[in-house]
Amino acid sequence: MSMLKPEKEQPVLILGNRTYAEEMADVIGEIPGWRVGGFVENEDRARCAQTLHGLPIHWVDDLAQLAADHHVIGGLATTTRCRFTEQARLAGARFATLVHPSAQVSATSQLGEGVFLNRGVIVATYSSVGDHCLVNRQVTIGHHTAIGEHCTIQPGVNIAGLCAIDERVYFGMGATVIDRIRVGSGSVVGAGAVVVDEVPARCQVVGVPARVNKRDIEGK
Repeated sequence: MSMLKPEKEQPVLILGNRTYAEEMADVIGEIPGWRVGGFVENEDRARCAQTLHGLPIHWVDDLAQLAADHHVIGGLATTTRCRFTEQARLAGARFATLVHPSAQVSATSQLGEGVFLNRGVIVATYSSVGDHCLVNRQVTIGHHTAIGEHCTIQPGVNIAGLCAIDERVYFGMGATVIDRIRVGSGSVVGAGAVVVDEVPARCQVVGVPARVNKRDIEGK
């Protein structure tokens, strides 16, 4: 009786080394074909003298040498991680798109590069999730909905069908967006908010129904 050889695991470096990066590393350990090869720092070089759970923390400038043998993925919950992913791109890094086995993505939907889908995510029919989005546990994304790049969608968020979410939007835990709503770029939807009207760019909305309580923000 022949036995199948195990799928070769590809190493991925997580851009970041704080608490969300630790959670991401745990989830990646359950995704067939991938393993965490280390973490990357871009602000405090002294952190590179340490390890995290026995794995190295590389300085961002080292990505140029590591790019041939590693993929990378953003591991900061803040939407300002776009600066970090741009540094990685300029270094020639290849971005992984990682989907936990418990997540369900319609065959008619598309995921961009650098997307991370955590446990229990559902992406419904004819939808798209843009580059470098982080979609946390038990999030549902409805049919014909487009999510822009570098969005962060925290646990339990429910985005209905036919929505347009622009780039760098941050959704707090348990937020809900009803169907046919647009959320402007750089905005923040507070935890538990219920969005029933369009959200302008660079605004924070909170409450039920959600109302603007901050303007001209720089994301979260």
